[in-house]
Amino acid sequence: MSRWPDLVAIELLVAVADHGSLSAGARSIGMAQPNASRSVARLERQLQIPLLRRSTAGSTLTPAGLLTVEWARRLLEAATELTDGAAALRVDHSAEITVSASQTVAEHLLPLWLSRFRSVHPEVTVKVSVRNTLGVVEDLLAGRCTVGFVEGPNPPRGVRHLVVARDELVLVVAPAHPWAARSEPVTADELRETPLVTREVGSGTRVALDEALGTPVRPLLELPSNAAVRVSVAAGSAPAVLSRLAVDDAVAAGTLCEVPMEGLALRRSLRAVWSGPRRLSGVVADLVSVASAPPVSRAPQSPRPE
Repeated sequence: MSRWPDLVAIELLVAVADHGSLSAGARSIGMAQPNASRSVARLERQLQIPLLRRSTAGSTLTPAGLLTVEWARRLLEAATELTDGAAALRVDHSAEITVSASQTVAEHLLPLWLSRFRSVHPEVTVKVSVRNTLGVVEDLLAGRCTVGFVEGPNPPRGVRHLVVARDELVLVVAPAHPWAARSEPVTADELRETPLVTREVGSGTRVALDEALGTPVRPLLELPSNAAVRVSVAAGSAPAVLSRLAVDDAVAAGTLCEVPMEGLALRRSLRAVWSGPRRLSGVVADLVSVASAPPVSRAPQSPRPE
């Protein structure tokens, strides 16, 4: 038997401490309960100390297990430093990341993220493809991209994910539309009965709206981009529900009007998605870290002298 402990078992032990039980710890790292029990048992035999107190109510850490967890955390940190350092050494001037991003992210967030990333990694080439959320996941599972960024109310299945930002959907109309002057918020029932200009099926915006309404939206027009939806709404075709990121400039310019809504939960998460190891490393981890960083607020400007 190896004199070195299994890092997966060490990670499980730390997860047990963080989540309160063996079953919860195993779920948090994606390990089946029977495998988790065997993994801890092997670690106990290897270290020759009892780590878990087992009972019909569940398994919890022994005092020796609690102390071992503190050493285990340092071991995991060292292992992460080793893998990240090795990944950094592999980066050269030919390094390349392929990013697939949903339209809202690609149009309004990704350019700033890539600018900040390039200031740290000017040697890395980044290629970007713009898809809807469903297309991003398809790219990822087919190996056509290194990392993806998606929008939508729920994490996509079959990939690993991390929330990097938050977003809100808002209702907009043309200035001449009757809803632009109404004093009462538009209700969920009204939206269910109103034909809208929408994004195509498979887009994160469409999925979020359908889920919030509890029924598929009634599309007057289905269009493949946020820009096309904005132009159609401004021309007076019908209302639309879009990301605030996509309409704020048009609302500020007066070409669209935001209409209050009630009875709808239209906040959503924007996520980085990837396949493979649970933990990202190297330049891909750096890009996701940039995306996760809080936005930098502008410092207030001093008033100009008269």
